[in-house]
Amino acid sequence: MATDPQHRRRCPRLLARVLAPLLAALVLVLTPSTLVPGAGAGTAEAVSVCQGRPTRTITFATGELRLYRTRHYACAVTVAHRPGARRPMAVSLQPRGGRPAVRAGRFDRQAGPVTVHALNRCVRARGSVAGRGTSTDWILC
Repeated sequence: MATDPQHRRRCPRLLARVLAPLLAALVLVLTPSTLVPGAGAGTAEAVSVCQGRPTRTITFATGELRLYRTRHYACAVTVAHRPGARRPMAVSLQPRGGRPAVRAGRFDRQAGPVTVHALNRCVRARGSVAGRGTSTDWILC
């Protein structure tokens, strides 16, 4: 099998032309956002785990219960005022006529999200952090 000198010169150029963009994309994907200027410039509070628009924020002694709403769904999250050590936290969201969706356990920052189908239905929400919490009556009707 004869090797063409032209082929030997073309192969490294082809590899460089194809592999260079792929390697550059891989480096950008694997680089933490703290090393890339401008990436992740927003605060952690700006990012929401629930979809939809924020409708209510109910504050209590050790945290807050955040409620979000889309056209078809309602979502709730309980967030601790002081994140840190793991402690008992819970969030519950119940559509009228349905069973509550509950997320409870020992968390360090937030409990949830929990999402329920709430098209044309009121919801009841509950949230607690370290034994202290709040609950609502039927809201978002």
